[in-house]
Amino acid sequence: MPWSMASPKHPGSPGWMGPRAQCMAGTKQEASATGADLPRPGPEGHLEAHSSPSSNSSMTTRELQDYWRTEKRCWKRVKLLFEISSARIEERKVSKFVMYQIVVIQTGSFDSNKAVLERRYSDFEALQKSLLKTFREEIEDVVFPKKHLMGNFSEEMISERKLAFKEYLSLLYAIRCVRRSREFIDFLTRPELKEAFGCLRAGQYTKALDILVRVVPLQEKLTTHCPAMLVPPLCAMLVCHRDLERPAEAFAAGERALQCLQAREGHRYYAPLLDAMIRLAYTLGKDFVSLQERLEESQHRKPTPLGFTLKELTVREYLY
Repeated sequence: MPWSMASPKHPGSPGWMGPRAQCMAGTKQEASATGADLPRPGPEGHLEAHSSPSSNSSMTTRELQDYWRTEKRCWKRVKLLFEISSARIEERKVSKFVMYQIVVIQTGSFDSNKAVLERRYSDFEALQKSLLKTFREEIEDVVFPKKHLMGNFSEEMISERKLAFKEYLSLLYAIRCVRRSREFIDFLTRPELKEAFGCLRAGQYTKALDILVRVVPLQEKLTTHCPAMLVPPLCAMLVCHRDLERPAEAFAAGERALQCLQAREGHRYYAPLLDAMIRLAYTLGKDFVSLQERLEESQHRKPTPLGFTLKELTVREYLY
């Protein structure tokens, strides 16, 4: 929802604190039991807005339990845990380094889509340097494992660093503005996304899908604050499935992408995605007329040339 000009969150309005002050305020709130992302029960919270049952309610105990279970699900934010499950030494012609395997799990329920990825010390170091440029004050108490000239490949040092990197990622994730930052999200997803889009450009659609199926669930958990960030990889999945002659799977990926876009008609993917979905719906014998009307209405409100096709857009992603 766009900010109101009268909102203290809007630059130039009374009470504007600036991004850093807002981040610090959010971090302090997060230290509370409910957390910054969790609406609080009570007069000003989520439960009041949804008309909680009164003391005179005739609901049974079971119905009340079901009610509060549903409500709790609504105001509980996604929370992730980080583990460094293993490490391996990799030797190349001119270099030798340790690869750390990171496992990311969503808490609160069984996570069938836990993410597994690998990063080396230099990747963590690049993350730290990029975060310091924007969030120096916010992460001043977060300890980054020091670099050593000797003993980097000893079992003792590797075990020590596994624990240190686990603590490092957990502390970063606890800071709201950091976990929502492009730097943090890119650290956990960009290498895999770059590889997937490279496979797409090379026409290796099956390999691209294998990677996207693994990385998109993690990206989804990291971007609940901005679902539109999921649109390029979902559209890449549509293109891969479509070119592999799997129209049903392509349409499903497109539906998810449209949900992420919602009514953002000005988004560069909006018109090309709708155009691709119209063609898929026609192929599948689905309702393509409503999609066509949606595209026409959008063009009528804000006339824009279709320009690139969906595939032409996606192959331009993650070039660098």
